[in-house]
Amino acid sequence: MVTTTPPQDVRAAHDLTAPAGPVPGTTSPSDAPGPTASSGGPTTAAPPVPVLARAWAVSWRPIAFTVVVVAAWWLVTAQGWVKPYILPSPADTWHALTDNGSYLLSNTWVTTYETVIGFVIAVLVGELVAVVMVYSRGVERTLYPIVLVAQVVPKIAIAPLFVVWLGFGPAPKITVAVLMAFFPVVVSGLAGLRSVDPEIIELTSTMGAGRARTFLKVRLPASLPQLMSGLKVAATLAVTGAVVGEFVGGNEGLGYVILQANGTVNTAMLFAALIIMSLLGIVLFMLIQLAERLLIPWHASQRDGGGAATIPGA
Repeated sequence: MVTTTPPQDVRAAHDLTAPAGPVPGTTSPSDAPGPTASSGGPTTAAPPVPVLARAWAVSWRPIAFTVVVVAAWWLVTAQGWVKPYILPSPADTWHALTDNGSYLLSNTWVTTYETVIGFVIAVLVGELVAVVMVYSRGVERTLYPIVLVAQVVPKIAIAPLFVVWLGFGPAPKITVAVLMAFFPVVVSGLAGLRSVDPEIIELTSTMGAGRARTFLKVRLPASLPQLMSGLKVAATLAVTGAVVGEFVGGNEGLGYVILQANGTVNTAMLFAALIIMSLLGIVLFMLIQLAERLLIPWHASQRDGGGAATIPGA
């Protein structure tokens, strides 16, 4: 009788899919003797850090820096070193925020709507383009130069064209937001989809997985860390794109508020609008960071301490 040896790929797939168990002649971890006094005594896991304590440990530095900046701002304006129409005081900026709350809130909602819609469109279209580029070199060589040119062209220069083509509604602002956020999504998605080890792709093919299953189970999860980094950049750029669109052809939104305040030399209102615009970008960034923690908790970037392992007893 002739004995045949299975192919190496089949043996590797069988080894990966076979249930793990103790090797004969060895001791399983559950049967291993516990630590002795000579080995340093029993090791215990570190207690979980409370949520509030962890949040404070992360945020106290930026809070302290913000306090220092505001204190320096107040000192400069209180001493009269800068004219009020050049740099308003923190108190004047606060009064502009509170006295015009409803006006600023309505315009903030307009900019938020344009930003979110533009960001979502950029994510969907950008990830689709990245997927097509990964599976087709010809498409990549065709589209990548066009995507690069679209990113290099100043958006403030082509925004008036969108107003002429699309009118004075939200469409031109959303278009500019899409163009601003599109490039980071494509680049990060393309890099993430290509970061998968080719041997893993070959293994899934050996085990009978098709392209769609390989994409959903291997490529897409592996690309999420880099994709989420690109989404953080894209979210902040989408805010900038929406405001740029409002500069050119808007009659509402934070960009319109900034233009009106600049025309009347109302720097307190201008600073108030800039602060709200910055907070909008920060909120979007933090939401994506939260989604990142929920989607890829297994990644090293989501571990406490930036992925550094903690050695018991060290």
